[in-house]
Amino acid sequence: MENNLREVFDFISFTARLRDVERHNNATPSRKESVAEHSWHLALISWILHREFERESGRKLDLEKMLKMCLMHDLVEIEAGDPSAWNARDRDEKARIEEEVAQRRFASLPDGLGDEFLSLWHEHEEAATPEARLVRGVDRLNPALMRLLTGQGWQDVGADAAALDRLQLPRVQVSDTLTALYEEVRDAAVARDLLAPAP
Repeated sequence: MENNLREVFDFISFTARLRDVERHNNATPSRKESVAEHSWHLALISWILHREFERESGRKLDLEKMLKMCLMHDLVEIEAGDPSAWNARDRDEKARIEEEVAQRRFASLPDGLGDEFLSLWHEHEEAATPEARLVRGVDRLNPALMRLLTGQGWQDVGADAAALDRLQLPRVQVSDTLTALYEEVRDAAVARDLLAPAP
């Protein structure tokens, strides 16, 4: 196998390991969600909401770029892990470790693929474009949706509706659509006693 193809094959093999990384929210009532499942669901939600995002923003949005960000943004977690969004102390360390993994895993990919992966990953992490901000909003909405759908709730993190708002709103408020969907999730969770109401 020629060197470029070997590097691509090795990277494809690396990406398959995303199935092994567990998230903090459930996929079903009886098991945790994998990061691969999460990434797939983000891509699907972004595709489904793409036209709505364009309508509300009044601009053309690059769906291909959004889907690529959804599928690749958490690849670094294969090596860096997936720390809880509820642990603010870990955020700086998380960013440093993920940058190291991104440089090591993406930069050497052949045929411009490395540049594309690194560029998209940085665009996502820095929320540098409307597409990145929307993907980050969907990324924040998704675990709340899964905690509602699986009945997991927020007892394990000790959160009430006010705490959930503080975590969610900074990202979902980039879009009226995402904000409305988040409020639907939050209110349904409170109504089902999965989330304590705001004090």
